[in-house]
Amino acid sequence: MMRLCAVAVGMLGMMIPLLGEGPAEQLAEATSTQQLSFAPGGTIRLNNSYGDLYIEGWDRPQVEITIIKSTSYYEPELKSQAARKLETVNVAAERKSDTELAISTTLPKRAHWAPPLHGATGNGVKLEYRLYVPRNSRLVIDHHAGQVLAGNMTGDIEAANHDGDIMLLLPEEGKYSIEARSKMGHIASDFAGRTVSRYLVGERFTGAETPASRRIHLRVGFGGITILALPPEGEALASGGGGQ
Repeated sequence: MMRLCAVAVGMLGMMIPLLGEGPAEQLAEATSTQQLSFAPGGTIRLNNSYGDLYIEGWDRPQVEITIIKSTSYYEPELKSQAARKLETVNVAAERKSDTELAISTTLPKRAHWAPPLHGATGNGVKLEYRLYVPRNSRLVIDHHAGQVLAGNMTGDIEAANHDGDIMLLLPEEGKYSIEARSKMGHIASDFAGRTVSRYLVGERFTGAETPASRRIHLRVGFGGITILALPPEGEALASGGGGQ
């Protein structure tokens, strides 16, 4: 038996290099950036987003949106096909009014669709959103999968993530009314509040300072929620933003 095991291990060792051989993974990528004038205090909505979403507050009366799309391919002759895939996923900003901006992600329809599959598909395209927005904007986020991170914001935040984590970095001197819920995940907060376990796999956190001036409402399906206190020196560093 020991001899047989040794032979099997030896054969596996010979096969691993062969399994590792093949065309190297290549990446097709497209990056776009746009800036829009937007007065402080308005509402910014993220509709149907997925992938990694990063939002940072700054002191400028404008919104800067950078979208990075990427998809992988292995054979050189598939490069043009991969580039065409990137074009099938669209992210557009639409000013609904002087005080409301919607940033919506549109996906292509599946050629052959049947339940339980969703009628739309990301087509193998990964997305990364990098946003700079006026600090006191109200955020309303409907995210479907991936990470959501927002920092240095002083307005109300309403965020839902179906599958992935939410992390907020809030000014520590702010007064907040916080309600956070995860169906399957852990919630951690630097701000005072009460955490209750839900069905052993989920948690609910509530915390309200008096008087509370900002409302934080968070929902996650599968994933965790982290709310960190950002000290004044962190706010000062972030307020300059990354745009030019």
